[in-house]
This record gives sequence, C-alpha cells and structure tokens, in this order.
Amino acid sequence: MHDLAISFAGGALLLAVLANAAAAGEEKEWAIHDEARPQPAVVTPGPAPVATVPPPSDAIVLFDGKDLSKWRSSKGGSAARWKVEGGAMEVNSTGGIETEQGFGDCQLHVEWMAPPPAEGKGQDRGNSGVFLMGRYEVQVLDSYQSTTYPDGQAAALYGQYPPLVNASRPPGEWQTYDIVFRAPRFDGEKVVRPARVTVLHNGVLVQDNQELTGPTTHKARPPYKAHADKLPLGLQDHQHPVRFRNIWIRPLA
Repeated sequence: MHDLAISFAGGALLLAVLANAAAAGEEKEWAIHDEARPQPAVVTPGPAPVATVPPPSDAIVLFDGKDLSKWRSSKGGSAARWKVEGGAMEVNSTGGIETEQGFGDCQLHVEWMAPPPAEGKGQDRGNSGVFLMGRYEVQVLDSYQSTTYPDGQAAALYGQYPPLVNASRPPGEWQTYDIVFRAPRFDGEKVVRPARVTVLHNGVLVQDNQELTGPTTHKARPPYKAHADKLPLGLQDHQHPVRFRNIWIRPLA
C-alpha cells in the first residue's frame, strides 16, 4: 500500500511536470504591435557586400540599377517615378511601386539601405516594405540599435511575426533579403493552403517557413480573401528615402 501511494504520487508529479512543460512550450498569443512582446536577440551578420553579385542564370531581373522599366506606380498603373541614381532606386514620396509582371510562388532577392544618418525612432526610421503579391509584407525598417514593436521591425512579417533574430546592419550599409514565398491556394473563396514565407536577412534565417494568417493590414489581421494565382510584387513608399538595388526573382513550380 505504501509503495502504491508512492507510485501514485510519482505519477501525479510526472503529469504536473509534463503539463508545465507543455504550457511553457506554448507560444503566447500576442496582441498586434504589442510593445511588451520580447525583442528578438541581436546578432551581427557578416560584412555588407561591396558590390552586387550577379543573379542566377534563370532569374528575372526586376531592377539592375539602370531604369524602372519593369515597374509602375501602384496607383493607377502609370510610370514609376522613384529616383534612380548611382545604381539604386530611391523612395521619393511619389507613392508605392509594383512590378508590371505578376508572380506567385517565388524566390526573391532584394537589397536595400536605410538612409544615413539615423533619424527618428521606432517606425519613423527608414520605413518601407516588400509586398509579395501586393498583399503580404516583409517589413523594411532601420532596426539597428533601435526598437519598435517586434512584429513591425526589420524582416518581420508585419503585424504577425517578429523575426527570429535582429540581423540588421547600420543605416548607410546595404542589407539583403532572400525570400522564399509560397502563395496561398484557394478553392473558390475558401483558402485550402495558407501562404508561407522563409526569409534570410543578411544571410541569417529570420523567418522559417512561417505560415501567414492572411494579408497585411495595419493594426488588424484580416482573413484571406481569394485572389489570382499571380500578382505584382510591391515596394512601399513610407515617406522615407530608403534605397533599393539588385532585385531579382525566380518563379517556382
């Protein structure tokens, strides 16, 4: 009887330990843009590239530093009017731009630079964004020695998931995003497979095949809405002179 009681007590203790471990392993549901959400750890990436690296032979070059012929204004489809200078394009408060061509599943390479010297704080500091299919945003922001709500810092899936770590370089240095995007699949109006995104920021994995809850919207997480299989890639004009260069994409089967 004594041994049996010990057995029951030991079993209860084991169950309690397992329950606590399970609870600890569960990720808390954070509110959108919650300032109390833990900040990602800072890691120092490798040095910034001195020059651009040629894209793969099967890539579609969207910007080679010369012109915006493969881009248009996001408003009305007129010609893109961002400044092109020194092999880069620069946001100039003329509105967002998008590609002439539509894309779905893809591998995307984007290089960007936050304007030096650093000015402002939080979201008011080198803010822009890469919009996959014009709907799903990978945030561009100067997050070097600067804090904001974690689901809105550089390489965040805006309003949904912070990056695993903060791999930002200082403003004035070129940064890279290498993105693998799997578009959502729909059966009529029903989503049968959510979008998924993998992001390497300056060569560091920061989003690992993350499943999106729906399209990007400020201070909201709306559900999916059925859309075309291929849509333009967008770059955001957030009134900050962020620069971009060496943008190429590989459509995936």
